[in-house]
Order: sequence, then C-alpha cells, then structure tokens
Amino acid sequence: MTGFLSYSFIALFIGAAVTAIVIPLIIAFCRKFGYFDQPNQRKVHHAAVPRLGGLAFLPSMAMGGVITILLFFSNTYATIEFHISAALMISGATVVYLMGVMDDVLDLSANLKFIILAAGSAMMPLCNLQIDDLYGLFGLGALPLWVAYPLTVLVIMTIVNAINLIDGIDGLASGISIICLVALTYLFYDLRMAVFMMLSSALLGSVMMFFCFNVFGRVGQLKIFMGDAGSLILGYVLSYFAVKYMMVTEQDIYTDLNPILIPYSLFIVPVFDLVRVAVTRLLDGQPMFKADQRHIHHVLMRCGLTMHQVLIVILAMVVAFILGNLWLDAVEVPLTVIFFIDVALYLLFFVVAYSIVHRREALLELLELKKPRLE
Repeated sequence: MTGFLSYSFIALFIGAAVTAIVIPLIIAFCRKFGYFDQPNQRKVHHAAVPRLGGLAFLPSMAMGGVITILLFFSNTYATIEFHISAALMISGATVVYLMGVMDDVLDLSANLKFIILAAGSAMMPLCNLQIDDLYGLFGLGALPLWVAYPLTVLVIMTIVNAINLIDGIDGLASGISIICLVALTYLFYDLRMAVFMMLSSALLGSVMMFFCFNVFGRVGQLKIFMGDAGSLILGYVLSYFAVKYMMVTEQDIYTDLNPILIPYSLFIVPVFDLVRVAVTRLLDGQPMFKADQRHIHHVLMRCGLTMHQVLIVILAMVVAFILGNLWLDAVEVPLTVIFFIDVALYLLFFVVAYSIVHRREALLELLELKKPRLE
C-alpha cells in the first residue's frame, strides 16, 4: 500500500517541478507581448499582472501523470490499455484548454465560448461517462439516457463556469481546486484507481506550485494570475474526476457512502455562488452574466476583511461543508435534507454578511459626514 501511494508523491513532485520551471517563462512571455490582467472598478487588484499562469496546468498534469503511469506499469508488469474513450476525453480537455488560452489572448465572445464549452463537455457522455443516477437526491434514482446526457453536460458546464467566475482574488480558485484534488486523490487511492490517482496528484502538484506564485509572488516580479486558460481547464478536469468517481464508487461494496455526496460537497461554494449571483441579477432586472461585484469574495471584502482573510474564510467554508455533509451522512440524514440544510446555511451566511456590510457602510458614511470640511 505504501509503495502504491509513493507513485502519487512522484506525480505530485513532477507536476510541481514542471510548473515551477514553466511559470517564470510564462511571466517573461507575458511581459514581452503585453498579456496582462489590467485593473478596473470590478477587480480587486490595483496593478497589471501577467494572466496566463493556467497555461502550465495541462502540460504539467500530462507530464507528471504520463511519466508516473509508465513507471508504475513498468514496475507492476501490467498492460496499459488505451481506449477510444480516453482519446475523446483528451480531445475534450484540449478543446477547453485552447479555448481558455484564446480567450485570454483574443477575448472571445460569450456565445462562442458557450458553444465550444458545450462541445467539450459533450465528450464525457459520449465516452459513456455520465450522471445516470441521483442516488436519492430529491427522491430520484436511476435516470434514462435522454436525461442523463444533457444533465451531465449541464453539470460540467456549471462547474467549469463556477470555478471560472470565483477566480476573483489571489488563491481562491486554485485553493478550492487544491482542496478538491486532495480529496479526489485520496478517493482514487482508496479505490486503487492508479491512473486517476496519479493524474490528480500531478495536477495537484501543479496547482499547489501556482498557488505559491499567485499568493506570495510580488507584483512586477513572479506574481501571476491563472486566467481563463487555468480556471476553465481546472473546472473541466475536476468535473471529469468527480463524475468518474461517482460511477466507480457506485460499484464499491466496501462503503455505504452515497456516491454523489463528496462530488456534490466539493463544489458547493463555487456553484452556490454562481446560482446566487445569477438569480439576484435576474431579480434586479439585469443580464444574468453581467460582470459586477456580487460574488462571495466581493461581499466579504465589503465586510472589511483583507484579501488573504477572505481567502481563509472561503476555503474554511469549503472544508466545513465537506466535513459537515460527511457527518450528516454518517448519522443517516437523507441526501435531500442535507442539500436543503446546505442551502439554508449558505443563505444564512449571506444574511449575516450583508448585515455587516450595511452596518459598516452606514458607519463609514456617518464618519464621512462628520469630517470637517475645509473651505
């Protein structure tokens, strides 16, 4: 078992090492050709920062995963099987990755990105990898194919967009992805799914190294943003791993854990935030995808927290939802009830947060009025 786990650490190290080498090269490239994320009223950063850091993710995962997989199979004398479904998934990931790169460089239209993302997401059900059972959520079980296929595409696109849109402060999208990848790597290890364990480990190493550049790098030196190239491919790969885990764990006779519980819990914060923001925009009569400052990190910063404090709070929320849902499942709370508890707690969080925002802004306005004015 220890020897099996060692391959995960090898993949993690290679993924991190490749990213550590590539990121400075990307920064130099961005400086030469002017690919910067410029500050504006909606964004929280105040200086131009290179924005193509996510370019490192897919190559680092591929290199770390492939090298470790070849090493694993050469040592175990097992046979590597490559199916057409693997080729389709690689194609889908490549399409989404290239779309992100092109969007960072050329600023693609929303309609074109929607079409490309839908095409890439459709690769999963075409590979017979789909959400075909809700395992009791809302009283639903097995789903017919005509429901499972579009539902899978919808879920993938939702997760991809949720990770993309929550990438608003340093370390947030990458921090959430790190938590998800740690959980998925452990689950694949527990299920003895060597290939997926090594691929998720390699991506984990890459994202961890990027996190260091993004959070601790100084502006004008080694600080970099992941851009759409990073957030889109992270959302796509994470959704792929989550659906794969759901389909495999369904056959696991050694656990009573609901197959959908952990994948659902991993994405609560970004997906709930996506839905909340979209709904509030519609209620205000505004376009659902209009850029503004309604996301969770914007609200917490309006509460007076610093960027790093906001990061800690949101990452703690992600972990709390995962652990809380596992506990609720352990005491045999039905999945539908868990969902409504999560929704209630999430909404309560924002009731408290907006209460603090209103009190703070009213106080600041009062202090501003009391300031002596120079004639």
